[in-house]
Amino acid sequence: MDAVAPIRTEGLTKRYGSLCALDACSLTVERGEAFGLLGPNGAGKTTLLRLLLGFLQPTEGRAFVESYDCQRQSLEVRRHVSYLPGDPRLFRHMTGRQVLRFFASVRPGGNVARLHRVAERLELDLSRRVASMSTGMRQKLALAATLGADTPIVILDEPTSNLDPTVRREVMRLVVEARDEGRTVLFSSHVLAEVEQTCDRVGILRQGRLERLQVLSELKRLHRIQLRLESPAGASGELKIPPELAEHISVKADPDGRFQLETHTELARVLRWLASMPLAEIQIEPVGLQAIYDKLHPPEQRDA
Repeated sequence: MDAVAPIRTEGLTKRYGSLCALDACSLTVERGEAFGLLGPNGAGKTTLLRLLLGFLQPTEGRAFVESYDCQRQSLEVRRHVSYLPGDPRLFRHMTGRQVLRFFASVRPGGNVARLHRVAERLELDLSRRVASMSTGMRQKLALAATLGADTPIVILDEPTSNLDPTVRREVMRLVVEARDEGRTVLFSSHVLAEVEQTCDRVGILRQGRLERLQVLSELKRLHRIQLRLESPAGASGELKIPPELAEHISVKADPDGRFQLETHTELARVLRWLASMPLAEIQIEPVGLQAIYDKLHPPEQRDA
């Protein structure tokens, strides 16, 4: 882990009159990390990304990319970053091949062959003009220009929007490869499964505030267990947890004698304890990122 993180924000805030689009966001993204931003529309994801690139000026707070101040040194910041906006605009009169050649030429050390390799993996026809491309094809072209650039940092705003499932999987493989090469990848998404499978950490935004940081490797240790005991202990509303597990398990008792446990440790430890109990029924399921997200953004609120 580097002493100086490639992406860092300190109380970063952006207001538009009475609307607070981003509220006191303090975040560090480590080198070689894939970091996902989650939240519904209007949560502040795109605002945060645009502040990092110097496209917006903060109301309060500061942001740094490779130790450069994002507000005062935005040109230096963008030299170190390849960025995919949420609404990429491309030259409509150019062919895909000409677009990639242009993007390779404007960046020092640009390698058009590298961009072509990404386009090939995305199964993109570079002979077509942008004007005749579908929305999905234009998204793939923008991804080739972004992921093919040899920069230490990649910032992607909704990279898999307008793409079919097969191409989505390939984009996520490219993100993992970029991370494994030591590049830092920060991307926003609405697709929780993509984030859960790809990222090292995730930040969940709600109404402009960074409400939760979650390490994905730790999330895999969380399980929800529902059980019913054969003995009268189930009806008494008591379940004796061994002292060594007490800090790692939370318990809720239902009036019908059922228990719901949430574990925060290796499942094997819990199963060894449960194997000694008079179980009548048991159901085990991983908690997953969806459950964490739903606590902050209940489905009924999202529907409203």
